[in-house]
Amino acid sequence: MSAHDRPSLGISLRILAGLLSASMFICIKAAGPDMPLGEVVFFRSFFAIIPLTLFLWVRGEFPHGLATQKPAQHLLRSSFGAVALFTSFAALTYLTLAEAILIAQLSPMLMAIFAVIILSESLNVWRIASISVGFIGVVVLVWPELGSGFSNSTRLWGIGLALVSATLSAMALIMVRSLNKTESPGAIAMYFVIASMIGALFTVPWGWIVPDIATTAMLIGAGLFGGFGHIALTLSFRYAEASRLAPFEYLALFWPILADLFIFRISLSTSFLLAAPLILAGAAVAAGERNRNAEKAGAE
Repeated sequence: MSAHDRPSLGISLRILAGLLSASMFICIKAAGPDMPLGEVVFFRSFFAIIPLTLFLWVRGEFPHGLATQKPAQHLLRSSFGAVALFTSFAALTYLTLAEAILIAQLSPMLMAIFAVIILSESLNVWRIASISVGFIGVVVLVWPELGSGFSNSTRLWGIGLALVSATLSAMALIMVRSLNKTESPGAIAMYFVIASMIGALFTVPWGWIVPDIATTAMLIGAGLFGGFGHIALTLSFRYAEASRLAPFEYLALFWPILADLFIFRISLSTSFLLAAPLILAGAAVAAGERNRNAEKAGAE
């Protein structure tokens, strides 16, 4: 076993990454709907720079590790990621935490679609299956509004924002696949948070507010949790293969469910309970197909 082949550590880091990511969203939700969206994104991005800088420094990659051969690709990837961040936080205003995170699980399926369109990859039976099952799950999730004759426009608006976020996240991940060939993972993350922070500053004319101490603590926590969560996720792939980590990706939904039930005191809807297995199954098929391709490429 090599120094980097430590699957137990890798799995622990992957679980920790999911918990930290959920903690970030809990902080955003707890900050409340009255906080301006741009200000929330700014806090999350600014304070994520602290752990990311420490990570690069410990790895001996700061500041020279930020040098890039592909500034245009970084700009495009960061733009997709920044808008995805805005829309995911906006969706939390209209949805429960569990619903928002569940829709985010569509990203692997949407990534498969974009890989066919942008990278000219083949559309095989696994990708068709994952997309189909995931789509059925979304229909189940929105059916109470579409099928009852009573449209809850607020919830539909939230689902729409979450779908936009999942789509843009998938496009950003496609860009990351290309950037990873020549760029440092820390640099990719750093440029993303810097772009998000700059984008957030453009919303200042629409009015920011001075948050109280409790809200400020939530916003700072969101940034720190987000930054450390990214580091834990990056390190998890250093110590364990993606195929070993894939089953633990879906624990990320467990934490928001607990938060909705015990922190925000929100019960789970019937549509969520029916849609969750379908969307997670679609994501699992997409992840499994991706891992099979990676193992095949490694064997070659």
